[in-house]
Amino acid sequence: MEPFNEMSPNFPVQSVRRMFPALNRRYKGYKVVYFDGPGGSQVVQPAVDAMVRYMTDGGANLHGAFSSSVETEAMIADARRLAAAFLHANPDEIAFGPNMTTLNLSISRALSRTWQPGDEIVVTELDHRANVDPWIRAAQDKGVAVKWLRVDPDTLTLDLDALAEVITERTKLVAVGLASNGVGTITDVARVAKRAHAVGALVSVDAVHAAPHIVVDRNRLGADIVLCSAYKFFGPHLGIAAVKREVFESLDVYKLKPAPDYIPDKLETGTQNHEGLAGLIGALRFIADLGHGLTLRTQLTTAMERIEGYEDSLARRMRQELSHMSGVTLYSAGDTVHKTPTIAFSVEGMAPRAVSETMAENYGIFVADGDFYASTVVERLGLQESGGFVRAGLAPYNTENEVNRFLEALKTLTRA
Repeated sequence: MEPFNEMSPNFPVQSVRRMFPALNRRYKGYKVVYFDGPGGSQVVQPAVDAMVRYMTDGGANLHGAFSSSVETEAMIADARRLAAAFLHANPDEIAFGPNMTTLNLSISRALSRTWQPGDEIVVTELDHRANVDPWIRAAQDKGVAVKWLRVDPDTLTLDLDALAEVITERTKLVAVGLASNGVGTITDVARVAKRAHAVGALVSVDAVHAAPHIVVDRNRLGADIVLCSAYKFFGPHLGIAAVKREVFESLDVYKLKPAPDYIPDKLETGTQNHEGLAGLIGALRFIADLGHGLTLRTQLTTAMERIEGYEDSLARRMRQELSHMSGVTLYSAGDTVHKTPTIAFSVEGMAPRAVSETMAENYGIFVADGDFYASTVVERLGLQESGGFVRAGLAPYNTENEVNRFLEALKTLTRA
């Protein structure tokens, strides 16, 4: 892949595209346009190669005296190191699991063991349900009250002016998403965390949708827990949790008796997805190669800044065109609000599923439809009964020509 050149910082999209074998797919005679990245990105070749190499070279379980076991343990350590650099944590604060939802269910059950009736937790209307329902269920089990940070359906932002009212001395935990997987709004999590910590509450951040698009810095966010998923940023299906050491060590997790009591292993139930961890290494090294600097964290940070700049240039054009397109309703926060390149819209007279089917069958463009488990914001927009909205999301392998194809197809669709 074309290396980073500070003298020529333009994004090397064609070099990036060559790293994704799925981009060669054709459907109904069209070269496929993947605008379904928010549901899961395509997998980069180094991740594929790493998974195949691990399985063909001979995998093994842990704690063996033989080479394949020793190599597996070293590979897992490398995966922790890379994930820690990606999220700005320490390697022993990184735990892996099947997905973010499963990890969050485990963490919520462990944290809630200290909650008492009269305590409160806070969730938000902008979040994916994976950062809402595990906490609500844990609160119900412990007789703890649930309070909500509301979303303004006109601005598609959280009402952060209500923080002092919602987060009180009774609050034990605040669960907030860094970015909305539905409409792309990026929330000022640091502001939320400041209020939460002022009253002694913990902060759990869902960074699943944010991690593929912007720099995630657990410390700068003020988060005690950050969760994300590798299949959103060019890797395999795998969940990642970065838990601050003092919180992690205090977690009374549900585990098997012989399993380790020390961090991070105590959160990792059963045998991990070793080939998936190999793939995670491949995906993160691919990202790092897009950046520059002397440290891994700097390389990953500069790479994500580069990705964000490129994606945002495409997303701005898409939003601008959609906002002026007859028969199209765009669901987006205002121009001054920081957003991921995830674009929600509806077409007058067409169900969201009909739009996505037509785009795929007639134009080879893959967009998704529904509520995407961001069901509360969809309800607040009054779109639940009509099937939610259509979601088009950009990735660093998408191009200006693909954006043009999408816009022309949508114009044709609205004129039909």
